[in-house]
Amino acid sequence: MPSDRTATLNALRQRIAEMPATPGVYLFKDASGVVLYVGKAKTLRGRVASYFQPAADLRTTRGPDIARMIEQLVEEIDWLECESEVDALLRESRLIKDIQPRFNKRERDEKTFPYLQINSREDFPRVCITREPKRGAKLYGPFASPKDLRAALPLLQRVFRFRTCTLEISEGDDARRHFRPCILWNIKQCTAPCGARVSQEAYARQIDHLRRFLESKGTELRKELTAEMAAASNELNFERAAELRDELRALEGLQKRGLVQEHVQPEVFYVDPAEGLAKLGEVLGMPAPPRTIEGVDIAHLAGRETCGALVSFIDGKPFKSGYRRYKIQSHDRNDDYQSIREVVWRRYKLAGMHEELFPDVILVDGGKGQLAAAWAAFDGLETTPPMLASLAKRDEELFVMRAGAVEGPVKLARRNPALRLLQSVRDEAHRFAQSYHHILRRKATMGEGNAKRRGRKDRNRDIG
Repeated sequence: MPSDRTATLNALRQRIAEMPATPGVYLFKDASGVVLYVGKAKTLRGRVASYFQPAADLRTTRGPDIARMIEQLVEEIDWLECESEVDALLRESRLIKDIQPRFNKRERDEKTFPYLQINSREDFPRVCITREPKRGAKLYGPFASPKDLRAALPLLQRVFRFRTCTLEISEGDDARRHFRPCILWNIKQCTAPCGARVSQEAYARQIDHLRRFLESKGTELRKELTAEMAAASNELNFERAAELRDELRALEGLQKRGLVQEHVQPEVFYVDPAEGLAKLGEVLGMPAPPRTIEGVDIAHLAGRETCGALVSFIDGKPFKSGYRRYKIQSHDRNDDYQSIREVVWRRYKLAGMHEELFPDVILVDGGKGQLAAAWAAFDGLETTPPMLASLAKRDEELFVMRAGAVEGPVKLARRNPALRLLQSVRDEAHRFAQSYHHILRRKATMGEGNAKRRGRKDRNRDIG
């Protein structure tokens, strides 16, 4: 092995010694800072060190591609600490989908994690497991283990007796009184709203208890099952004790989940792309439905570690190769307008030089001020900007820029396909910006704590 590569590997081993012994996600990068591989770990330091041990047989354990990556290409290592193994699993999946690293071949697919969904808009809400959640439903997850979630659902149903069927059940349907419930009613796992065996108010209390249980991590129920299992064991009823043990394991599987707001999976929230684009073209007064939309958002904490993110949608679907991240360079103040102007200018100056294509619509997260800042970025570019719009979170008001003047607000119906499409772009830009912001915050915290000890320049580069 050449001496310069040996020196690089030795430097990487020193870098690994600085890693924490906590759950997290690690990223291998090449000399240009491009992410080659993303992985998860229960213990970051130990897992990453296993790649660089002289005795490690990577060709046998990980395959020839990973061995070649370590031996020839990896120049830098970065990582993100996570609170648990589950958080690391979900964060790894999200980063792989966003960055599309070349050596994550098996994980670079459209696999998504399931949710537990309560269809709260129904008279008698149905509870189900889904990978395609409905807007307006109450969601829990995503869950890291579909198997654990499927095992836990019957236990929850035995305790809270909710329905899982797909029947359309209306409170005002008198025919329910003559409907024969399924076997779940007979074995006391459902209160049978289909057969009018429970009132709407009483069933609503069941669902409320279920939601409180899911939101409280189920501490009380676990205590009850543990005590019941101990009693069954003392009475030598080992069969019952084993059943309760399995139920406890299933219940623990429910804790292996993320948070809907943090571990967003935008690809599972379905919006009919063709319908959304057609309606958006009408709303914006365009001669034809747009095909390409790019969304811009800014993230910071009291003006620190300010960054911008840009996401790309083609034909109404995320186009991950078009995603971009920007560390704000023009200022160090809490100034969203200036940050938006910088991101827009940096992104579209190349388009103005005919090196990249303009999207049909640029969507900014915010109101009139943010939209005006995005428009102002084109003052220094010798090109006419495409359609510019902004969507404000609080009231979901749409503003449009025409001939240098802001028009709006436009209020669209909540279920309008154009609004839902814009929300998808806006929310994905927000999630992507927040993800990068957390990376920068971790880097800043590490830098402050380790600068004196390391006594050398930080080798990290921005991700993406």
